[in-house]
Amino acid sequence: VQLQASGGGLVQAGGSLRLSCASSGKISMFTSMAWYRQAPGKERELVATITSGGRTNYVDSVKGRFTISRDNSKNTLFLQMNSLKAEDTAVYYCNAALSVLIITTYWGQGTQVTVSS
Repeated sequence: VQLQASGGGLVQAGGSLRLSCASSGKISMFTSMAWYRQAPGKERELVATITSGGRTNYVDSVKGRFTISRDNSKNTLFLQMNSLKAEDTAVYYCNAALSVLIITTYWGQGTQVTVSS
């Protein structure tokens, strides 16, 4: 399975971006999917998760501004980011986890999001 993230770019503070993560396989098989981000000089941070049942969870810093969703018919994961702040600047990675006896994880290549203040 390959994950291809896209949709990053340069946006002014207060603006919006929508990230997409296209899977080469059916995303309905994944136990959960997630978006992570890594800012320069910082560790990779979990931003949002969504389970196969549609349950979502967010890091406190993005609650109310970001929305994670998945479209099984298009095998694509999304992250709608609104009211962007300079501190959201990072490389964003999509992740998928398959839990069958063992947990197997897949990563996309990352897409750069830069928010100018």
